Amino acid sequence: MSTLTAQTYLTPAEYINWERKAVTKHEYLDGEIVAMSGASNAHNIITMNTSYQLYDQLLDRDCFVYASDMRVGVDSPTSYLYPDIAVVCGEPRFEDDVFDTLLNPTIIIEVLSPSTAAYDRRDKFTRYQQIASLKEYILISQSQVYVEHHLRQENQWRVTEFQKLDDVVPVTSIKCELLLGHIYRRVTFSG
Repeated sequence: MSTLTAQTYLTPAEYINWERKAVTKHEYLDGEIVAMSGASNAHNIITMNTSYQLYDQLLDRDCFVYASDMRVGVDSPTSYLYPDIAVVCGEPRFEDDVFDTLLNPTIIIEVLSPSTAAYDRRDKFTRYQQIASLKEYILISQSQVYVEHHLRQENQWRVTEFQKLDDVVPVTSIKCELLLGHIYRRVTFSG
């Protein structure tokens, strides 16, 4: 994650207008613009494997699975973020009639890289917690077999860790399961 060198404060409306014309993706953190870097091979495979598992289980239900390019809006502090995967069940709500900023995700999934893991665990999660519709936040390591599942229970978040390929993550709010063996199918770990 790196910020643009010429730092200029943009209002949320200015950011949206600018971002819709941009060639690359940028997140918006209460006025700060953060350039998004490209993803590794493992990151892309994990994102697709996970998206596919969810898509397949939700195929005949009133749910949508968005991978990588669906921006998510957060009211306070005003943020626009790009999760690796967002799921919404029921009618998706968007910021405007362009339909590129989702406001009511049920599940958000981030694939952790060494450079973004701390940001995804703390800063991004703190912002995502402000979304009332969010029920589950799932973090998937791209460096090892490791998944953190955060489940909202009233005003608390309960975390469960999974570290074996035969583990199954229960995605309870949408009645799905994520098999770690499928998440990590065809992923080669370096080192």
